[in-house]
Amino acid sequence: MKILKNIRVIELGTYITGPAAGMHLADLGADVIKVERPGTGDPFRAFKGGLYSPHYQTYNRNKRSIALDTKDAADLAVFHGLIADADVFIQNFRPGVAEKLGAGEDDLRAVRPDLIYCAISGFGTSGPARDRPAFDTVAQAASGYLRLLTPPTNPRVIGPAIADAVTGQYAAMAILAALLERSNSGDGRRIDISMLEAMSHFNLDSFTHYYSVGEVMGPLSRPVVSQSYTFECADKKWIAIHMSSPNKFWEGFIGATGQQHLADDPRFAERLERIKHQDDMIAHFTPVFASKPRADWCDALLAAEVPHAPAYDADEALEDPQAQHLNLKISAPSRELGTYTTVRAPYNFDGKAELDVQPPPVLDEHGDVIRAELARRKAG
Repeated sequence: MKILKNIRVIELGTYITGPAAGMHLADLGADVIKVERPGTGDPFRAFKGGLYSPHYQTYNRNKRSIALDTKDAADLAVFHGLIADADVFIQNFRPGVAEKLGAGEDDLRAVRPDLIYCAISGFGTSGPARDRPAFDTVAQAASGYLRLLTPPTNPRVIGPAIADAVTGQYAAMAILAALLERSNSGDGRRIDISMLEAMSHFNLDSFTHYYSVGEVMGPLSRPVVSQSYTFECADKKWIAIHMSSPNKFWEGFIGATGQQHLADDPRFAERLERIKHQDDMIAHFTPVFASKPRADWCDALLAAEVPHAPAYDADEALEDPQAQHLNLKISAPSRELGTYTTVRAPYNFDGKAELDVQPPPVLDEHGDVIRAELARRKAG
C-alpha cells in the first residue's frame, strides 16, 4: 500500500502549503522528514499554545521530525547529509529566504544533482508582488476566489484555509509528475508554484465564465444554476439538496415534500424559471422543511431519488453509516493525545485503502534515529 515507499522527501516547511504537500506524499508512503527549528519548530505547532496544536496536526501526520538550525555548521552538515539521500525537497518561504538558510536550489543540487526542488511562494519568484507576505485569505482575494465565498451583504471572511490546502495539493501533484519524468530521464526539476497561481487555476470556472460569456460570477452564481439548497429542519439540523438539471429530480423533490401543486406554478414549472425565482423557492420551502426533523426528510428524499445529504458538522460526518463503511475515520496510539484520530487518505489501490497512520511527530521526535541512520550510511 505504500506506493512511494522508496521515495525520501525533506520538508523545510511551515504553516500549511509546504507541510500539506509533504503530507500528501507521506500519505502515499514516502519517507517525509520534517526539518524544524530547534526549540519552537514549525510555528503552526504553537497556534493554540504548546507545541502540538490541532492546526499543526492536520498537515503533519506520517512524517518524521528532526530539529536543525541550518545556520549552525554542524546542523547544516546534517541537513546536507539528508539531502544527499533525498529525492524531493520542499520549502515554502518567501523568495530568497531558503538561500539564507543554506537551502537554495544551487546549494542542494550541488549535494544531490537529480533532486526535485519544490519552492512554494505567495506570489511567485518575480514581479511587483514577489516579496509581499501572503497567507490564505490574501491568496483567495488576489485570485478572485474570496468573492465567491463572501456573503454579498455584511462581508466577512468565512470558511477554511482553502488556498493553503489547494496549493499544497497542486505542489504534490507537480512533484509526482517530476518523479515520473525523472524515472525515465534521470534528471531533477525545479518546481515553482505560488498560491496566486494555484488559486487562479482552482478558480478556473469563474474565469471561463468571464472570458467566454462576460459573466462575473458571485457567491450565488453556482448554487442558483445548479439548483442547490440548504434548509433547516424541525430539529435544527440542516439538509442539503442539489437538483442540477434533470427534471426527474424536481418532480421527486416536490413529490417528497408534498408540494406537487408547484408543478403548475409558472415561477417553478421550468428549470430556467426556478433559476430566476430561487429566492421564492427558498421562501416557500423554508417553512416546509421546518415542519419535520431531518431524518424524516432524508428518508423521503431518498425514496424519491433526490440528490441530498444531511449537512453535517464535524462531530457527525464520520459517524454516518457510509463513512463508517468506508473506514474514513482512522486512529493510532499517540504519546501526546493517547489516541490520535484523523481521516484516512482517499485513495484505494487495488481495492484497498490505507488504514495505517502515524501521528504527527513531536518536535525532534526522530532526531537521534535520523542522525544514526546518516552515520551508518557514512560508515558503510
